[in-house]
Amino acid sequence: MTPIALAIACLFAITLGYVGLCAAVPFGTCRKCNGFGHQITTDRRGKPKRGKECRRCKKTGKRIRVGRWIFNRAQRLYREGTR
Repeated sequence: MTPIALAIACLFAITLGYVGLCAAVPFGTCRKCNGFGHQITTDRRGKPKRGKECRRCKKTGKRIRVGRWIFNRAQRLYREGTR
């Protein structure tokens, strides 16, 4: 197998794996608050305390994956275009 064909096969396998992940688990943890729903901050003594609520995930700790977001947009465009 040539190196180019091997690279294409690897990229195809990675893409199929990501598509499967987006179909099985469409929501991932928020990258900003690490799934807590709020930012972890420390006070002057170094003790952890609850920070502000996360604006990215709106306190849920979950965000929609990029692949699932693209799929939802494409599906909505198709649905609206066939009416």
